[in-house]
Amino acid sequence: MNTILATAALGYLLGSIPFGYLLVRIFRGADVRTTGSGNIGATNVARTSPALGLATLILDAVKGLAAVWLALHFFPYARTLAFMAASSSICGHMFPVWLRFRGGKGVATGLGSFVLLTPKAILLALLVFLITLAALRYVSVGSIMAAASLPLASVLFREATNPAEFVFIFLGSLLIVVKHKKNVRRLMQGLEPKFQVRRK
Repeated sequence: MNTILATAALGYLLGSIPFGYLLVRIFRGADVRTTGSGNIGATNVARTSPALGLATLILDAVKGLAAVWLALHFFPYARTLAFMAASSSICGHMFPVWLRFRGGKGVATGLGSFVLLTPKAILLALLVFLITLAALRYVSVGSIMAAASLPLASVLFREATNPAEFVFIFLGSLLIVVKHKKNVRRLMQGLEPKFQVRRK
């Protein structure tokens, strides 16, 4: 039980580091939550600064990867715990205690979290995202499609080796999809902005 709690706490705390918020606060002196979609993720940060958006994307992915790497390092005998760390890091990003549980949508963190565990499934999900983004120019739709494809891809490539691992992948993907409910609402109303990078 202590091992399970430690793994969940590790994933959550690493995932809860709000890199997007911190970068915009440090380099622009602004609160990214007051601009654009109000999200602390890379897409919204990129609306303020493409460079900071890229940095946020990388750092958000790295924190998820770090949570899983540490779980694999400390508990190599229990691979399922690494899947728990992955899902916990996504939860931490979405609901960071430091920002009153107002976080991001978990896409980059999910990418980093599962890349060590399900690399083939992640590559397929990334391909789904890029194709959808190129075709429709909606980051939200690409993210939803990619997240939805991940559990299926993990089964297809046999990278989820037991039901518990699949459950953690499914929960992480489901959280990401649900977090996009406002985007879906805006899409239905024709109000969702298409992706474009501001050059500064």
